[in-house]
Amino acid sequence: MNSLLVALAPLFLSAPAPTIENWPEWRGPEHDGVSNEHGLPAEWGPDRNIAWKLPLPGMGSATPVVWGDRIFLTSADQDDLVLLCVSTAGKELWRRKVGSGKVRARGDEGNGASASPSTDGKYVYAFVGTGDLGCYDFSGKEIWKFNAQERYGKFNIQFGMHSSPVLFEDKLYLALLHSGGHWVIALDKKTGADVWKVERQSDGIVECEQSYASPVLWQNGSSAYLVVHGNDYTTAHSLENGKELWRLGDLNPKGDRYNRYFRFVASPVAYKDLIVVPTAKRGPVVGVKPDSTGFIKTGDSGEQWRRPKNTPDVPCPLVYDGVVYLCDENGNFTGIDAKGGGDLFDQSIHRSRYRASPVYADGKIYLTARDGVVTVVKAGRTFEKIAENKLPDQFTASPAIAGGRIYLRGFGALYAIGRQ
Repeated sequence: MNSLLVALAPLFLSAPAPTIENWPEWRGPEHDGVSNEHGLPAEWGPDRNIAWKLPLPGMGSATPVVWGDRIFLTSADQDDLVLLCVSTAGKELWRRKVGSGKVRARGDEGNGASASPSTDGKYVYAFVGTGDLGCYDFSGKEIWKFNAQERYGKFNIQFGMHSSPVLFEDKLYLALLHSGGHWVIALDKKTGADVWKVERQSDGIVECEQSYASPVLWQNGSSAYLVVHGNDYTTAHSLENGKELWRLGDLNPKGDRYNRYFRFVASPVAYKDLIVVPTAKRGPVVGVKPDSTGFIKTGDSGEQWRRPKNTPDVPCPLVYDGVVYLCDENGNFTGIDAKGGGDLFDQSIHRSRYRASPVYADGKIYLTARDGVVTVVKAGRTFEKIAENKLPDQFTASPAIAGGRIYLRGFGALYAIGRQ
């Protein structure tokens, strides 16, 4: 028996260990909606593969973030906007008031709990629609807090401020683009003090001045910069000082056909060798080369490709293994060749409103509809539907994946999908 164990030992040692990741920001560990976890369920329902369900104090669209055995999310709580800390066992550990304000965007579309928190494993950072931004430790102690409207000027944005800050290394980055001002800001994450603030210039007018998109991080090895989207342009900024590195134009061309209501909601996705830029209202989608410089217009060498129409209006793009995935607000799901921009497939998956962004994990794409239907599709260059799942709730938050589970934040509850 001992000799058999000795003979089998190398096989056990060489077997791949399960990949357990945190989900520290709204688009995951690499800021791109991709998880490296395995063994996740493809099917679930109210009585199947639900580890637990935790009722929430109010609605919200913020994706949860997960670190170790802690889950953090923002929520309405009557007239307050709060940060919740929940254990991965499904128990609320604490809640802290971040701001006050119960204004909803377009009735049932969103509220002040739309920006997602972020964490570095020691502190958690929460931003809400009132402009209140706070840093808390894992026990719930407030480290610092300020109001962005008091510091940078009153927000003037039709449906509220929903942009999620980006946490990277020792800084927290904000993009505040609205009719009252256009700022890209870096904060010292330890103190909340400004490190730099730059004004983002644009000739956009009317509703185009207002962006609901979040800044995203592009990173390839030791190189990194911030991508900011809105007010008719997409721009890249140095993390050191905010200097503009490149600017993508012709997203809302000027002239007689200029659309004064072409506001951006969907954020770009930044992959190491491609940045995919959505727009609005069935407009263009552009693949940008990350090493671009200067002003980029249609057909310039800084573009990898440009599709003239049919952008997602709300869900963000996803890139994985040479395929760009686009899910529009009506449930049309498109696969595009990441290198050339050509169609691989175009499929209607489920007729509903889509506000959540697609995520990848375990060879699968998870597509979350507003009405609680999550369609699971096999990742790849051809379309293959694996499953369709339904929960009795409303969902506008994107999924979070960590510790062998999928976390779905509904208006009524937080759901942990996976093993108990």
